[in-house]
Amino acid sequence: MVLNYIWIAFFLIAFVTGLVRLLVFGDAEVFPAMVGSTFEMAKLGFEISLGLTGVMTLWLGLMKVGERGGVVAIMARWVGPLFRKLFPDIPPGHPATGSILMNIAANMLGLDNAATPLGLKAMDELQSINPKRDTASNPMIMFLVLNTSGLTLIPISIMVYRAQLGAADPSDIFLPILLATFFSTMAGILAVAFFQKLNLFNKVILGYLGVFTLLVAAIIWYFTIIPQGQVELISSVASNFILFFIIITFIALALYRRVNVYETFIEGAKDGFKISVKIIPYLVAILVAIGVFRTSGAMSWLVDGIGWLAGAAGLNTDFVPALPTAFMKPLSGAGARGMMVDAMNTFGADSFVGRLASTFQGSTDTTFYVLAVYFGSVSIRKTRYAVTCGLIADLAGIVAAIFIAYLFFY
Repeated sequence: MVLNYIWIAFFLIAFVTGLVRLLVFGDAEVFPAMVGSTFEMAKLGFEISLGLTGVMTLWLGLMKVGERGGVVAIMARWVGPLFRKLFPDIPPGHPATGSILMNIAANMLGLDNAATPLGLKAMDELQSINPKRDTASNPMIMFLVLNTSGLTLIPISIMVYRAQLGAADPSDIFLPILLATFFSTMAGILAVAFFQKLNLFNKVILGYLGVFTLLVAAIIWYFTIIPQGQVELISSVASNFILFFIIITFIALALYRRVNVYETFIEGAKDGFKISVKIIPYLVAILVAIGVFRTSGAMSWLVDGIGWLAGAAGLNTDFVPALPTAFMKPLSGAGARGMMVDAMNTFGADSFVGRLASTFQGSTDTTFYVLAVYFGSVSIRKTRYAVTCGLIADLAGIVAAIFIAYLFFY
C-alpha cells in the first residue's frame, strides 16, 4: 500500500512541478522531456530485466549445485542460531536460509551481479512458506531491508570510478563507506525488529552482532596499516577470489556427493529466464515514476530547499551539493551512479562533495529497485511496512555518511 502511494506521488509531484516550470518560468521543454523520460525508462527497465537473464541463469544453476552438494545446508547450520532469531518464521533447515546467506555475502563483497539472482532465489523459497501469496511475509521484509541497507565491506566499483576520475587516493572512501553502511544496516534491523516485535537483546543475537562488529573492526584495522596504494588491488583480488572459491567449493562438494553437476546446473538455470521476464512490469513501473520525478526538476527543487533550510538553521551547507546522489540512491542505482560521477566531475574527485557523494553511493542500496524486483519476482502486491523500514535504513545511512564525511574529509 505504501509503495502504491509513493508511486502515485512521483507522478503527481512531477506534474505539478512541470506545470510550475511551464506557466511560471516559461519552460516549454519540460513536458516533452518528462514524456520522453517515460519511454527512456521503460526501455531501460526492459533492458535491465533481459540483462539479468544471463547472470541469473548462471547463479540459479550454481545455487542448485550448491544445494545438492550440501554447501547451502552447511552454511545454514553456521548461521542457524542467528537466523532463527531474525527469521523465526522460517522452518529449521529450510533452503531459504542458505540462499539468504549467500545473497548477503555477495552484497557485502560488492558483487551486485551475483547478489541479485541469489536474492531472487531466496524470495522464491520464502514465497513457498508464505501463508498469504500476495502479501509480504515477515521473513521477506527482514530479508529485503537487509538488502536495501546495502551492507558493503568492499566497495570496489566506487573505487574504480574514483580512480577513473583522477582521485589521488581512490580508496580513501573505504572506511567511511564501511562505517556508514554498518549504521544503515543496524538501523534497518532495529526498524524491522520494532514492527515484528523481535527481541534483539537475546544473547544469541548480541553474540553474532558482537563477532561481526569485531570482524568489521579487524578489516578496518588491516586496511589502515597497509599502503594506501594496495587497498584497491587487495580489495579487488580478495572479493573475486572469494567469489570463485565459492563456485569451486559448490562443484567440489557436489562431486564428492556424486551429484551430476552439469545436469543439476541446467535444472537450476532453467528458472533464470522465467524470473527475468516476470519482473519486467514491476521494474518498468518504478523506473518510469522515478524518471518523470527527476526530469520534472522536483529532485533539484527538493535539494535546493534542504540547502535553504540548512543555511537558515545556521548549519554548514557544504554537504548539500552531494545530496542528489543520496536522494537518487534509493530510487535508481544507475541514476545515483550518474549523480556521483557528475559531482566528482563538477567539484573534483578529491573534493569534499566528491568524496561525500562516493560515500552516499556506498552507504545504502536502491530500496525501490530492490523492492520492485524482489517482490515482483513472486507477485507480492501488499508490501506492508517494507518501504518504511527500508527508508529508515536509507536515512540512517545518509545521516551517518554526512557526519562521517565531515569527520574524515572536512
